[in-house]
Amino acid sequence: MDPVISFIQMLFSLYSFAILGRALVSWVQVDPYHPAVKFLHDVTEPVMAPIRNLMPSTGMLDFSAIVAMVLVQTAGQLTVAVLRMVL
Repeated sequence: MDPVISFIQMLFSLYSFAILGRALVSWVQVDPYHPAVKFLHDVTEPVMAPIRNLMPSTGMLDFSAIVAMVLVQTAGQLTVAVLRMVL
């Protein structure tokens, strides 16, 4: 497999794990100023905020992480498919 495609797949996977980590952190009481928590927030907020703004309010449940993971995985698969055609 092409190393470029492997690297792109790894980046999309890492971003999905960051979204998952943020969702898990939101379920427990943690210090929001901890560097790891702040990093997860800073990295995932550019994708999560627009999704959260578009989705209707569901009370205490926030489904934006699920939607973001589906979108990131779909974008990753499309990117890899296009790269395979080009490379």
